[in-house]
Amino acid sequence: MDVTAKPPGGDCKAVGEILSRVGDKWSIQIVVALRSGPRRFNEIKRRVGGISQQMLTRTLKTLERDGMVERTVRPSTPPQVDYTLTPLGHSLSETVHQLAEWAAAHRGNIEDNRLRYDGRQV
Repeated sequence: MDVTAKPPGGDCKAVGEILSRVGDKWSIQIVVALRSGPRRFNEIKRRVGGISQQMLTRTLKTLERDGMVERTVRPSTPPQVDYTLTPLGHSLSETVHQLAEWAAAHRGNIEDNRLRYDGRQV
């Protein structure tokens, strides 16, 4: 085995940095909130329970910078801002959806394993 070969997907550090950014709890919930279509800021805030206005702003900017979310300002008084997933963001939402399905399908098994493990730790 060649220990100098890079893993599939390239540099682990770079991949890890991207995964930690898009895989954090708020980013995932925002992607899920935008999965069905464009939303305004307060609509996203209502759908993503427990997120502060500051954290929502910061996470939306990060997702926009990474090309996952597009921000559109509509000229009106006051200006209306919509957020929507880009094609890249939609591809992430598909992966998130599959992960959520996997988690739901295996939740019982994981809970059983945790109880069994915790019982051995006494």
